Amino acid sequence: MIKTLFERWLSPPFFMKQKLRILLFTLCGFVLLWCFWNWDVLLYGFRQAKGQLNVISNTIPVERVLSDPAFPDSLKQKIRTIQEIKKFAVDSLGLKPVGSYESYFDQKGKPILWVLTACPPYELKAYSWYFPILGTFQYKGFFDKELVVIEEKLLKEDGLEVRLQEVSAWSTLGYLNDPILSSMLYRNEGELASLIIHEITHGTLFLKSNLEFNENLADFVGDFGAKRFLAYKYGSESIELKKFEEDLILQERYNEHILRGTCKLDSLFQTFSVKNASNRYKDSLKYDCIDQIFESTDTLMNGKYKGRYKGRGTVNNAYFVAFSTYRSRQNEFEEQFIKDFNGNFAEYLKFLKDNLGNLGK
Repeated sequence: MIKTLFERWLSPPFFMKQKLRILLFTLCGFVLLWCFWNWDVLLYGFRQAKGQLNVISNTIPVERVLSDPAFPDSLKQKIRTIQEIKKFAVDSLGLKPVGSYESYFDQKGKPILWVLTACPPYELKAYSWYFPILGTFQYKGFFDKELVVIEEKLLKEDGLEVRLQEVSAWSTLGYLNDPILSSMLYRNEGELASLIIHEITHGTLFLKSNLEFNENLADFVGDFGAKRFLAYKYGSESIELKKFEEDLILQERYNEHILRGTCKLDSLFQTFSVKNASNRYKDSLKYDCIDQIFESTDTLMNGKYKGRYKGRGTVNNAYFVAFSTYRSRQNEFEEQFIKDFNGNFAEYLKFLKDNLGNLGK
């Protein structure tokens, strides 16, 4: 009898079933173990998906908005402008067609998304969050204000400096159709074009785990595309284009000033590594440096940014880290575009697509 059972177990059908069961149990064990160790990431992903789906499920097709007599005509015109910008981005710039911006979400005057950035108190090094499949990010977004406040508190308890800011737009990289947010409609035409083209660029050119590359490239394409759009719509000598270009020049001055200040602050932190000084003394030197950076800003910008700096202690390292991440390389793309491609955007876009991985190193 024992011999019969043994022979049956070794028979091909029974043996294969047993192997399959063992394999399935092993796989389930690995999945459960992975879920256990990544529970926080899974919970965060679920909450983000819930927030995103809440937005998507409460959108209104733009056709309905445009046919609503109660909706302000001035805002209807901005929606039409977004549709023009989207078409221009695809037809004239060659960016990837997307199904986004065909619906409208009313924020009812409230923020929709908050983003955290963080870094050590005496080092300009961004804190990173890792998400399976998507890669590493130097920011973390939340649809729930209570959850972002909890995360902010935990980061501060770990000794990190944190920057919390509201976000006016984001891209799901083509995985979902992003809606027009009501806050977008209060931007001027140049800013709106830059924003929409920026987000569409993310869906066309995106390098995993390289936030700095992605954001600087999208900023460059967004600003360049906005200038092209305004020239196409109003003419190369139009007031609309000239005003946008003047604003970009002022923004560039501010960018360069803050980036120089970032280098100055980083140099100060380098001296801390060889000094046995108290944190109180380090903080004094640090905030003296930050005060000097911002107190000289108004003179540089002819008062345009006057009042934005709210005083000592209101800006920390996370501000400079985030600023460098988004702005430090934008000029590199512009210089390459002009020098190597003689201003031919179609050729430059093809080059970027073909060499995306190498450019991000």
